[in-house]
Amino acid sequence: MSVLVLLLSVGAACCLGFGFVLQQNAASHAPLGDFLSPRLLLDLVRVPRWLGGIGLMIVGMVLGAIALSNGEISLVEPLLATNLVFALVLSRRQTRQPLGRQGWAGLLLLAGGVTAFIVAGQPQGGDARTDPFRQWLIIGVVLGLALLLTTYAKRSLLSAGPVLLGVAAGLLYGVQDALTRVSGQRFSDGGWIALATGWQVYGVVALGITGLVLVQSAFETAPLRMSLPALTAAQPLAGIACGVGFLGDRLRTDAGALTWEALGLAGIVVGVVLLGMHPAMPSGAAPKERVRVQV
Repeated sequence: MSVLVLLLSVGAACCLGFGFVLQQNAASHAPLGDFLSPRLLLDLVRVPRWLGGIGLMIVGMVLGAIALSNGEISLVEPLLATNLVFALVLSRRQTRQPLGRQGWAGLLLLAGGVTAFIVAGQPQGGDARTDPFRQWLIIGVVLGLALLLTTYAKRSLLSAGPVLLGVAAGLLYGVQDALTRVSGQRFSDGGWIALATGWQVYGVVALGITGLVLVQSAFETAPLRMSLPALTAAQPLAGIACGVGFLGDRLRTDAGALTWEALGLAGIVVGVVLLGMHPAMPSGAAPKERVRVQV
């Protein structure tokens, strides 16, 4: 594993984790009438704390894009999942909650899961598959599932809605990461002209904006512990599916390796859930208090 890719991925996770906490702190005070509406972003753009969180997220996305251009998505995605660790660090400073057994168990499972998946799978790059049907099938299934989850989330606003939106946003971000890698390859091969004439870069922008609306709507309606674990768990699964499915990433496929890869992914998901549900995560404002965004 490249030290550069490791540092870039962990740096991206740090910026993303801190950024998510700041965004949720601001979005929790937004009016519920803006749920799943672009108006939510227009309201939040007036809040300095939210802008700081968005700035950190952008830095994290840039670092992640550089990592993806230098390493396999199947390697970078599990490392990006550690953003929840950094979110918990910042949240603990705000809530002063001890880490406790749940926190330590989550940290060990997340770290162990990432290590097990990378060591067992030994992700390696390869030639991207040229079969457009395979590519669009995988992208279509992931985006269709995200749309289905968003539809159900809109019907269950304050119950399962935030969790469903978190999963949907994570799926979109996983596809966005895959398209970011393709865009980086196009830029390396043909410069700005090749980048601008490919649809992938526009897909990155569209998925980023859509995912941002979903995430902020989830942050608006529930504590961070309900939405961020779902987002963090879904993103690497979608990204790895795209990486292996049509970007040419190769993982070891013998029985022992597949077993440890599955256990590693399970450890990542369980660790993410334990950390995300930790009492240190901010609880946000009560729905009845969200009349106007507090500047």
